[in-house]
Amino acid sequence: MTEESLRVLQPRGGKLFLDGTLGGGGHSAALLAAGARVVGLDRDTAALAHARERLAIYGGQFRAVHGNFAGAAENPEVLSAAPFDGALLDLGVSSHQLDTAARGFSFRHDGPLDMRMDSSSGETAADLVNTASEEELVRIFRELGEEPQAKRAARAIVGERERVAFARTGQLATLLERVLPRRSRIHPATRVFQALRIAVNDELGALRRALETIPLLLRGGARFAVITFHSLEDRIVKSFFRSGSEEWLDRPEWPAPRRNPGRRFLDLTRKPLEASPEEVKRNPRARSARLRAVEIISLPQEVAA
Repeated sequence: MTEESLRVLQPRGGKLFLDGTLGGGGHSAALLAAGARVVGLDRDTAALAHARERLAIYGGQFRAVHGNFAGAAENPEVLSAAPFDGALLDLGVSSHQLDTAARGFSFRHDGPLDMRMDSSSGETAADLVNTASEEELVRIFRELGEEPQAKRAARAIVGERERVAFARTGQLATLLERVLPRRSRIHPATRVFQALRIAVNDELGALRRALETIPLLLRGGARFAVITFHSLEDRIVKSFFRSGSEEWLDRPEWPAPRRNPGRRFLDLTRKPLEASPEEVKRNPRARSARLRAVEIISLPQEVAA
């Protein structure tokens, strides 16, 4: 959703942006081409190396930084560049990560059952499926993957791992295809793989921390845009932006509405922006993308108090 992101963020010469999910560098490239400067943040060292090479032509306009966007407000290299004129998060897994078998994100390519966005540390998906209790797996599949057959999937995994430990994506996908009914064109392993990826990388926790802290890095009038790819992420972003944008609050027990003391945003997208039909045709994964954005506002002292 590059065009939609540019329309919202309004980059130009002299502006400085934080790309909190650098990935392949596509959004950063578009911001840089518009004349802006960019600090690109990513926890995937392979993505950082690729982006540095791709965007080297922009010289000092671009800086790539290793780190999780959830900790952007504590990252020394990010802090040294702040305040920013805008920030962008493009959530989820990148096409490169999905298509690289060795990263273990996709059941379509057999590889190690890893799924870590930062492959240098942390628990892998194999660690999780081989050690978590059946009850914990049910919770993960149900809450993070919205898998209606969570209990059946978890029971099958626990039974299978007693025979042989899980090590490969193909091994897990084959089991899930055998035990879960196929009700549509969606592969039976889709929701379980999504849930494991979200759990391994603490994606929802990272998103909540980023929403709270990244605005602290932005100047008044800056814009903050977030692109989500599934309903769990979108609900979190929608609720956070809405609660920070409402000017008035009203409750049945109050005699009259009151100003929202937590208001700090101007909501730019009451309805999320979606990918154009042309983009979906080029990239079917964009079909589920939703972009929401806010502008940071400075409130009068009496309202902010």
